[in-house]
Amino acid sequence: MIVNHSNLRDVFTGFSGAYQNGFESAESAYAKIAMTVPSSSASENYGWLGQMPKMKEWVGDRIVGNLMAHSYAVENKKFESTVEVDRTAIEDDKYGVYAPFFKEMGRSAAEHPDELIFSLLVNGFTTKCYDGQYFFDTDHPVKVGENSVSVANTDGGAGTPWFLLDTSRAVKPMLYQERIPYKLTALDADNDRDVFFRDKFTYGVRARSNAGFGLWQLAWGSKQTLDVTAYELARKSLMEMKGDEGRPLGVKPGVLVVPPSLEGEARALVGAQLDAGGGTNKWYGTASIIVSPWLA
Repeated sequence: MIVNHSNLRDVFTGFSGAYQNGFESAESAYAKIAMTVPSSSASENYGWLGQMPKMKEWVGDRIVGNLMAHSYAVENKKFESTVEVDRTAIEDDKYGVYAPFFKEMGRSAAEHPDELIFSLLVNGFTTKCYDGQYFFDTDHPVKVGENSVSVANTDGGAGTPWFLLDTSRAVKPMLYQERIPYKLTALDADNDRDVFFRDKFTYGVRARSNAGFGLWQLAWGSKQTLDVTAYELARKSLMEMKGDEGRPLGVKPGVLVVPPSLEGEARALVGAQLDAGGGTNKWYGTASIIVSPWLA
C-alpha cells in the first residue's frame, strides 16, 4: 500500500470500525446500579444527596429543603489506552492482523466504567460518601427533630463482601460521572514525532470520567456468609430504612451483587425455586443477580 493521507484515512476507518464493534458488543453492567451524570467541569459537587425528596401535607408555608447540606465532590480523572503499529505493516498490507486488537480496545473501553463502579463499591467499607461516613457504615447520621440518630447499612463480618441494592430510582446507589466519553484517535501524519523518528503510527483511546457514591440508603454491604439469614436481614433493614424525621423511604431492594466466588450461593438463594431441603424457596425471584469480576 502507498502510505498517503487517503489510504491512512481508510486504515483508520477500519481500525475505528473494529474498535466500535468491540465497544458495542461488550457486556457492561455498571448502568444497572449507577446513574450516569454528565459533567461540564473538572469536578462536580453532589451536596444535594443529603436530601431525599418526599411529599408531605401542605400546612402553612412550604418547607424548603437545603440541597447543599453536605459537600461531596467527585473529581474527573483521565484514562487512556495506546497502541503502536509499524509503518511497514501498513506499507505491506499487514494491518488486518491488528483488527482483533482494536476490537479488544473497544471492549476494554466499554467495560472500564464497570471497573470504576464495582471497584469503588467493594471499597465502600473504607471510603467516605456525602455524609462524611464510610459508604457502608453503622453510624450514618439521620436527623430526627433537633437531634440525629445513627443508621446502619451494613452488618459487618470478615468474609467475602456481597451487596443488596435498590436500583429502581432515578438516583441510584452509585454514580458514573462522564466528562469526555471514550474516543479513539490517531497520530499517523508524516510530521508526527513518532512517525518521523521511530516509523511508528500511534492509536489511542482517551476519556475523562470517574465513579462516586450515590445514596447509601439504597445499598446494603455485608461480609457475612451469604445465606438466608443474612439476606433476610439485608432486605428487612433496607425496606425499613427511614429518612429525616423518621419518614419511610420506600426502599425496594432488587439487585444482588456478588463476586464470582459467591455466584453459586447467590443463585441458590434467589435463583432457585426450591430450597436445599426441597421445599419452596420464599426468596426466589426477589432479586436479580450481577456477578462482577471487579469485586474479586
